[in-house]
Amino acid sequence: MPKTTTTLSCACGQFHLEVTGDPFITAECHCTSCRNAVQRLSVLPPAFPIAGDNGGVPYALYRKDRVRFPDGTDKLAEFRLSDEAPTRRILTTCCNTPVFTEFEAAHWFSLFAGLWPEGQRPAARIRTQTGDIPDGVTLDDSLPAGTMTTAGFYAKLLGEWIAMGFKSPGITIEEKINA
Repeated sequence: MPKTTTTLSCACGQFHLEVTGDPFITAECHCTSCRNAVQRLSVLPPAFPIAGDNGGVPYALYRKDRVRFPDGTDKLAEFRLSDEAPTRRILTTCCNTPVFTEFEAAHWFSLFAGLWPEGQRPAARIRTQTGDIPDGVTLDDSLPAGTMTTAGFYAKLLGEWIAMGFKSPGITIEEKINA
């Protein structure tokens, strides 16, 4: 059975990406790094909501060989929490739409769930890094959660990497955003 291709775009429609099939994981991340990055990126005009009501950042994880950039990468810029940070968040330069988070040498993209129209967003199936939630934040029990990233999460990542033949393709993005 052929996998479906979904085309997603930035808010202004100048940038597109295509994903093939369904994400292999949909997660809501509560790590300090994601929360700090979202806080800094959320002030860029037009100030897209990135985090959920509980502060978690919803992602749809896709193998890199299942994501295509038909419009190229010339409308993308990277943001890092510091010059040494191994994780980068990628936004569009045309309208500051958050596109994905990428870990150094990773074989997957963590696409921001906000790329999908409201009624079509893949629902989160797990919460990660809940040990980092700030005091006073209470999470409901609607999703399985781990104070760290769970063993099942890592097992799924490894399985997808094996399916890709242990490849970790890169994507070059020259422009940088400071926030």
